[in-house]
Parts: sequence; C-alpha cells; structure tokens
Amino acid sequence: MNKIEEIAKIVEGVLFVSGEGVDIDEFKTRFEMNDREFNKCLDILKQKYNENSGINVIQYKNKVQLCSNPSIAENITEILNPIRERSLTKAALETVAIIAYKQPITRMEIESIRGVNSDYPIQLLQSNNLIEVVGRKDTVGKPLMFGTTENFLKRFQIQSIEQLPDYKDLLERIRVIHSEGESLYREFDIPDENQADENQQQFQQSVENVANKLSEQVDDSEE
Repeated sequence: MNKIEEIAKIVEGVLFVSGEGVDIDEFKTRFEMNDREFNKCLDILKQKYNENSGINVIQYKNKVQLCSNPSIAENITEILNPIRERSLTKAALETVAIIAYKQPITRMEIESIRGVNSDYPIQLLQSNNLIEVVGRKDTVGKPLMFGTTENFLKRFQIQSIEQLPDYKDLLERIRVIHSEGESLYREFDIPDENQADENQQQFQQSVENVANKLSEQVDDSEE
C-alpha cells in the first residue's frame, strides 16, 4: 500500500466516524498534501464507493462527506423510520426537558447528561419549533447553544421559563400530550402487546432517569 492509499484509508475512517462534512483543508494540512495529491485520495474513495455501492462520496463548499446512495433513499427511509420512531418518544422527551431546565445549553452538554448522541431529537424539536439556536458558547469551536421557544411555552401551557414546573410535572405534561395524539412523531403500529408494555416501561424509566439526572445537577449547583 503506497502513501496515497494509506492516507485514503485514514480519510475514509475519519469521514465514517464524523458522519458529517469535514473540511478538505484539515486533511491537506494534516498530511501536508497539495490539491492534486488529495484529489488522488478522493479518487480512490470514489472508485470504491461508486454508483453500485450503498455509500457515496460527495464534495461541497470545500468539504467532503460520506452519504447514502440517493438511489436507495426510499429503502433506507422505509427501514429506518420505524426503528427511529420507536425510540424517538423517549429521546425527544429527555432532550426537551434537559434544554428547558439547563438552557442555554450545547449539544455536547445535552449528550453529556443523556449519555447518547442527540442529533436526531434536536433536529426534530427544531423542526417542530419547540427549541431554537439562541447563540454560541464562548469556548473552543463556538458550539451552538439551544433554548426553548415561545411555542414550547404555549404547547406546555407555561407563561414563562421562570414558571417551569418541577421536573416530573413537566415530563408528565409532555407525556400527556404524546398520549393524546398531539405527538411530534408519526404514528406507528406495535403489533405485539408484550412489546407495547415493554415500550411503556422503558418510557417510564426514561422519565425517571432524566428527572433524577437534572435534579442531581441542580442540587450540586446549590451546595
């Protein structure tokens, strides 16, 4: 394996782990490459991930990214949506509660509390106008900070953030809205009654977990 092939392998790994676009200049600086040399790396990846592959390599605004092949987009949606929707209630519940009580808060801080990636529930809450970007944190990278919207207050019948109920009360309000069919998510069928019971237990556990985590953080800050 020559140098270009070795670097192409590293670039492939970085793009896979990143899951989003990476600035081409970052690679060129790291490996001391010029445009021609880096393009050779990309050519290797593009040959590997061609139109016959489920994954493609795309370039935009001086960034490069791995993405799914557009020709199988419908198949991906059909398979992934039901899987995501089964876990979305718990994820969105935890995320919006954390943002409500800890705002302004960054995605990394949310994930630190939840312990899992929160990109998708954040996107969903934004698309439903329950949270919004309220600024950038004055730290390395200037990460976006999120806060709740006026629509959040209206949706959960709260006049202002200062009037937020205790954690469990707010989570219960969110849960009631979901059970009344005013859900943020498309409805789906769960054919197995035992599976439905299991999902309900997991949902209840998520309510307790996020309430406990948030409560512990507030207690620590007051000491």
